Amino acid sequence: MKKIFVLSIFLLSFQCVFAQLNFLPKFIRQMYFKKDTDRRPSFVLLPAFSSSPETGVEFGGAALLSFYSDTTNHTTRVSNLFGYSTLTTKGQVKLSLNANYWTPQNRYHYTGVIAFYNYPSNFYGVGNNTRAADVQHVNEKRYKLGFSGEKKISDNFYLGVVAGVIKYFYPYDYNYNDIIYAPNVESRHGGASAYIGPSFTFDTRNNNTYTTRGMVINAYYNLMHGTYANNGYRGGFFNIEYSQFFALSKQFVLGVDIQEQSLTGGSSPFYLLPQMGSDEMMRGYYQGRYRDRNYIAGQTELRYRITKRFGLAGFAGTGEVFHSSFDMAQLKPNYGGGLRYFFDVEKGLAIRFDYGVGQKPAGEKREGGFYVALGQSF
Repeated sequence: MKKIFVLSIFLLSFQCVFAQLNFLPKFIRQMYFKKDTDRRPSFVLLPAFSSSPETGVEFGGAALLSFYSDTTNHTTRVSNLFGYSTLTTKGQVKLSLNANYWTPQNRYHYTGVIAFYNYPSNFYGVGNNTRAADVQHVNEKRYKLGFSGEKKISDNFYLGVVAGVIKYFYPYDYNYNDIIYAPNVESRHGGASAYIGPSFTFDTRNNNTYTTRGMVINAYYNLMHGTYANNGYRGGFFNIEYSQFFALSKQFVLGVDIQEQSLTGGSSPFYLLPQMGSDEMMRGYYQGRYRDRNYIAGQTELRYRITKRFGLAGFAGTGEVFHSSFDMAQLKPNYGGGLRYFFDVEKGLAIRFDYGVGQKPAGEKREGGFYVALGQSF
């Protein structure tokens, strides 16, 4: 659910006023200004508005259905169904339907996604020290169908499986001076892959949408097999992420997050390489500006809950991509802060506005970006 869709700033700015006005239709008051603490399902139509360095301004429509599979057991976590359709000022189109379902008492956890992106974007090459001067605009289309399911084996411990198919397509371009024709850029015209593999989760969080204490470790390995004649890739993708939260006081929460990703196999399709930068980790870097076979990053975030509706956050982190050897001297910094607005207090659902700052490469301006997103960064 950690995507980029939010209520309009108009609703955010005037929530306190409109919540007191009875002339608004009941379903509007229920969607945006609900103050009760029951566990009934909630449905929100979201005028989609967001921002990131990769997309510019993004706008469209989205819908979020949040519910509990068991309303009598208060340990059961909130589930949701989230769909959206958007356009961006950089010519991108996104269509996606995402599901996140917790069965009663959290015995099973399922996720699913169906997505299509028409995603023109900037490509800078492969490595941890790419140059802005080498940038090439590429037209990317990608399709994804994915599923994961995990079973609770013991207290806080889940085992499961991830599976799906994904396809990337890049039109042929015969300008051999472009960076996409560099020797270390493999499978430059895209390809399709099917994947399946095991997953593991250890989760002691007190809440999965706004955590104030506990930890979660999630790991999975996708065994990947290229499909069709033009894709002979055989390998895999490994991801592990550790997050822990400390309640420093009633208002302050400190979160720590560390993630590592690796592409395995004899070849390195550039579109499968781990990429630095997103609205969740290493905020401030254009996603894909730095990519390689391995990626490691860490961050810490201090969250301050001003009221039930509003909060602030400050964050700092570091990370790098590398081919085979990690180099401490190559770590890149990031830091920033932002505002949080909780539009569903009981379920802990929030909109966040963040500004992240990165490094200043020699001869270039400092990297940075503004993000508007739904849900916490981790």
